[in-house]
Amino acid sequence: MVCKLMKKGVVCAALTAGALYLAFGTHAGSYVRTACNQFRSTAKNSVPIQFDIERARDEINALAPAIDANKEDLARAEVDVEHLDRDVGEVRANLAKEKQAMVALREGLATGDLRLAGRVSYTPDEVKADLAHRLDHYRNVSKILEEKETTLKARQRAVIAARQKLDEMAAQKRTLASKLESIQARLQAIEATAEKNEFNFDDSALARAKQTVSDLERRLEVKARVAEMEGHYSGGLPVSVEPGRDVLKEFDDEFGGKPSKDGKSL
Repeated sequence: MVCKLMKKGVVCAALTAGALYLAFGTHAGSYVRTACNQFRSTAKNSVPIQFDIERARDEINALAPAIDANKEDLARAEVDVEHLDRDVGEVRANLAKEKQAMVALREGLATGDLRLAGRVSYTPDEVKADLAHRLDHYRNVSKILEEKETTLKARQRAVIAARQKLDEMAAQKRTLASKLESIQARLQAIEATAEKNEFNFDDSALARAKQTVSDLERRLEVKARVAEMEGHYSGGLPVSVEPGRDVLKEFDDEFGGKPSKDGKSL
């Protein structure tokens, strides 16, 4: 059953690849990658911002356990370094005592005073044998001390680097948290502004009414102009004057006196 499903999957994949090749030729892979990238971009943009904010907050909070674990590792490393430092100090002190003892033996061989302790005297060969043993031990311990000092310096540098890294992680966590709070505040401000503007009135009817009134005013003005033109250019004389109307007097009063015979006002 599983083999059949696998075979069907392989066949479907081959058919799909063949169809893409027939449609786009050698550029099929590029089309597929572009389509996948656009799909991911569209899907990501469709995710609400608040959801991504919460996701980022969870990721920032998840840094706390890692920082705590690093603190514990750092504390353990610091304790190990302190113990190694004390060990190195003790070895140095023991080597210093050993050196003093060897110097005393060497002086005894030079002066002939071969009493190592109390009143017991030793032969020069016995003292030389003891000196040789002590010298070999001193050299071996000196090599061990050198290795311990190298290890101590390396661990001290590692502790310093770890402490700096831990401080950097903690500082970056605080910075990320601060930036996220700023993003949250900006989002809330944008949403508050959007809520104020949620009443979007449809003023298209008002615009149509204004346009209708404007058209009426324009038509009325045109009609008035036409009437005025008809009054100026109608031609012909009126048939009669209203009874009792003194047109000449009105004219003289309007234009200031009677005209003379030569056309000038008197």
